[in-house]
Amino acid sequence: MDEVFRALADPTRRSLLDELFREDGQPLSALQARLPMTRFGVMKHLRQLEEAGLVVTRRRGREKLHFLNPVPIRLVHDRWVSKYAEPWAAALSGLKSRLEESMEKVFEIYIKTTPERLWEAITDSEMRSKYSFGARCNTDWAPGSRYEMGHPANPALLGEGENLEVEPPRRLVQTMRALWSEDVKAEGTSRVTWEIEPVGDSCRLTVTHDQLREGANSELYGGWPMILSGLKTLLETGELLTTPGSLMYASAGSADAGRPSSE
Repeated sequence: MDEVFRALADPTRRSLLDELFREDGQPLSALQARLPMTRFGVMKHLRQLEEAGLVVTRRRGREKLHFLNPVPIRLVHDRWVSKYAEPWAAALSGLKSRLEESMEKVFEIYIKTTPERLWEAITDSEMRSKYSFGARCNTDWAPGSRYEMGHPANPALLGEGENLEVEPPRRLVQTMRALWSEDVKAEGTSRVTWEIEPVGDSCRLTVTHDQLREGANSELYGGWPMILSGLKTLLETGELLTTPGSLMYASAGSADAGRPSSE
């Protein structure tokens, strides 16, 4: 948490986050062009944002692209804000999601667990439901096999797709077609990649949601920070995390009240 607050305290670093919020997945050259600073100075600020987990990078050919990672900010929200101003914060979070439009979203979080335990939490239907707003993923996890997403309160499927790559306990790649509303059905198929990397006694989990059309409905990816925060809480404390998504499911009597936002 301290690194997050230190990173956010600097106005230049906040400006970099604003630029990535405006347009995700930018190279260093594009970010430098928008700031009155040398290339080295921008690199130094980006490195501090990466160390705080607020920015993650991906290589595309020769370019290194930078993505805004909202998960640490979500963790701050879950620790303090949600106790006092959940309705207001949820509304603002929803506004942020509606304003974001990108063909690729990257989310990163560190969890104190083993790769095997983390893989189990991702692929075990019962465990997954505890941090995915109650939704269950039913499949045999064989490469090329189909999976279906459902919820006990909703007789209809919430989503479906194919398991493209299954490499326990390191990598899972799936297509995703959301079915919980006509709006998201119209978005077609996207792709979700889970990557697990051991780091000492912890794991770095990176979730990349890509192959989204430009201007895709934010319901497809807006729930990932809540899902990953819930996953971290479950594995590190054994407790369930209360989020706007879980609250919607708790009061859900219909599919509209319990839409999953990201898987």
